[in-house]
Amino acid sequence: MRCLNAGSALANRNNGMIDKTDMEQRAIKDARRFLAETLTELGLMTAFHDRSADDIDRIIEACVDGFQDSMQRQSATGDVPF
Repeated sequence: MRCLNAGSALANRNNGMIDKTDMEQRAIKDARRFLAETLTELGLMTAFHDRSADDIDRIIEACVDGFQDSMQRQSATGDVPF
C-alpha cells in the first residue's frame, strides 16, 4: 500500500505519468531478446519484424502491467498461493 500511495502521488504530480527508472528501461530493453526468441519459436516473428523498438516495448510493458495487475488483484482478494 505504501508503494501504491507513493506511486499515485508521483503520478498526480506528473499529470498521470510516471517515468520509468533506468533499471526498468534496461529491463524492458533486455526483455526484447526473450520476446523475439518466443515469437520466432511460435512462427510469429514476421508480423513483428518491422516494428519499432517503441512498439515492441509497448507490448512488453502491456504484458508486465497485466501480470502485475493480476498478482495485485489476487493478493487483494486473499488468493495468495501456499
